[in-house]
Amino acid sequence: MTALLAPRTGGDIGEALAAMSAYGSENDGAFANHAPMALTALAGIGGDAAQLRRFFAYYRDYKTLKPFGAPQEALTGADWRSARGRREREPDLRAFFSQEVAAYGVEATLRAYLPRLAPGVAASAFHGLMRLAYALLRDSADEVAVALGYWAATYFELRPATGAPPVTDDPAEVLTHAMAIEPLHDLKLHELLWRNMRDAAALPAFAPVVDWLRIDDSTCAKMAATGLALFAATQHFAALHVVTGLHWLRIVEPYADRVTFFVLLRHFWQGAAGLVGEMGFPTLPDAATLARWRALPAPDWATLQAAAAESFDEHDISLAFSAFEEANVYGDPLYRVALARRLGMIGEYR
Repeated sequence: MTALLAPRTGGDIGEALAAMSAYGSENDGAFANHAPMALTALAGIGGDAAQLRRFFAYYRDYKTLKPFGAPQEALTGADWRSARGRREREPDLRAFFSQEVAAYGVEATLRAYLPRLAPGVAASAFHGLMRLAYALLRDSADEVAVALGYWAATYFELRPATGAPPVTDDPAEVLTHAMAIEPLHDLKLHELLWRNMRDAAALPAFAPVVDWLRIDDSTCAKMAATGLALFAATQHFAALHVVTGLHWLRIVEPYADRVTFFVLLRHFWQGAAGLVGEMGFPTLPDAATLARWRALPAPDWATLQAAAAESFDEHDISLAFSAFEEANVYGDPLYRVALARRLGMIGEYR
């Protein structure tokens, strides 16, 4: 495994990150603990040692991070799935995956277990995926085991794919069709994104959504473009997770075979479709509107990253890092414009 991220800090990021596994993966109420990922992203956008320490001290106290629990019952390759989807078994799952990574290495472990975790990529609203992606960025075998344990403990499959014929190869069209599902408009919303996904998936009318999209080698880029348009139009917290989640999928892709990666894409977009109600059933902007937004003046990346590095909001930091990385891949200036608006550095789009 080769590190994909070379942090630009000259400080003690290694020491700071090494301490993260001592804290629970979630806070009270099943909210994800973003600290390990936010610190990595903060380093990636140029945060210095003082900013790392300041952010973590604030985040630890504000979120009231709890110590991670001790394992209670050993798991094996034959029975680990009995603990899948059970948050109380996370210590046991972490211990199991630590043994697997130690025995077989990161790449072989991921090749073996990602196919069995991919249908549950909605775990903790994609935060299991996030933790794995950031573990790979850090080149940390220990953190890969932590991430796999978290993903497995929070695993849930929204609706299984049936193999029904797809109706489109356009991710935007899937979202538009999902917005027309009438029962979605009647759901009570929760603060946690994964609970809104869960309730959407429980609707019988939502069942076909998983099969609607034709997945091929162009799908990830199409999803990225749709997610960016969605976030640019709404600035919604859920849409932000779509943008950053597609960055995390790209990081994980080299460790998944083609079939497994397509499963990840399919169920990731199923989860995104389950959030259209959370986002207020938005209208996606047309091509002319997007072109106009792309041409808007916005600060350069260095200025945006410096502003995000001063933020105490983990999502500002995460987006600043992911938007820069995605813009480097796709070349879309809308990433910079949308981030500038998120940070309050430009006003409403004209």
